[in-house]
Amino acid sequence: MLDGTRRGPGRDDHDLCVRAAWLHYGAGMTQSEVAARLGVPSLKAHRLIAKANKEGLVRISIEGDIIECVRLEEKMRARFALQFCEVCPDLDDELLPVQTLSLAGSRFLRLAFENGEEKVIGFGHGRTLAACVNMLPKMNVRDLKLVSLLGGLTRRYSTTPFDVIHRLAERTGAQNYVLPLPFYANSVEDRAVFLEQRGVAAIMQMGIEATLRVVGIGTMQTEATILSTGMIEQHEFDAAVRAGGTGEILGHIFSLHGKLIENDISARTLSMSAADIGKQKTVAIAGGRSKVNAIKAVLASGLVYGVIIDERTAKALTA
Repeated sequence: MLDGTRRGPGRDDHDLCVRAAWLHYGAGMTQSEVAARLGVPSLKAHRLIAKANKEGLVRISIEGDIIECVRLEEKMRARFALQFCEVCPDLDDELLPVQTLSLAGSRFLRLAFENGEEKVIGFGHGRTLAACVNMLPKMNVRDLKLVSLLGGLTRRYSTTPFDVIHRLAERTGAQNYVLPLPFYANSVEDRAVFLEQRGVAAIMQMGIEATLRVVGIGTMQTEATILSTGMIEQHEFDAAVRAGGTGEILGHIFSLHGKLIENDISARTLSMSAADIGKQKTVAIAGGRSKVNAIKAVLASGLVYGVIIDERTAKALTA
């Protein structure tokens, strides 16, 4: 489905984007054929189609169940006591199947925004969630409240490239509430000071009470996002791994068998407590060969309501 309803400045360029997308996705034309039809250079046609995707003008909807995925969903629910599970068919063979997860994740988000059942939805951050948000079409859900579930600043107070709350606000027009805090405080004492700041406690409580939370799952391997983005220092990361840390969700780290690693890091996490994660519907969007053990660790904790996952990872987890 192509959304061509936007009005305002740049309308001509917008119309050209929509027309290029219609010809490419609707009529099945190649990019060179689109260029010829529109009378523009091939490079221009490529950029128009790419822009249509980036701005959420293109929606891909495929209806129908894949029986193997349905079987895997049943196995996942039974294995990890999940209330919800969506297994999506593999589209790519990458360590992190971003294309697969972003298509399924963006569809889940769009339906959650449109059905109006949730008044407040909380969000974590990460590469996969950012990809899901990038796939969302432009929407108008101004009565919805979106809230950050954890701080989005690194230890050096730069913003993480995978924070999603601002992107969501741009796509949906929803009210957004941000925690202007680091991911981890420098000390337990600093954490207490941060939480005493005006407005911070209220936003934190809003996230705890959000009736739906959408989060990612982080690995504790060398490519971990919390390490590469500077959320955590190398020596802190190494200490958590030595303690058995395998998977991370909302800053809390779990062992392979789902036990919370209660150490200095856990005490400094600027998010809800681990116990609070299980008090409302928390849905994780995660997958990839490098994250099998991380996902197993978090799901084994029993705190997650549901998961959206790729077929290959689901097979590995239920083998």
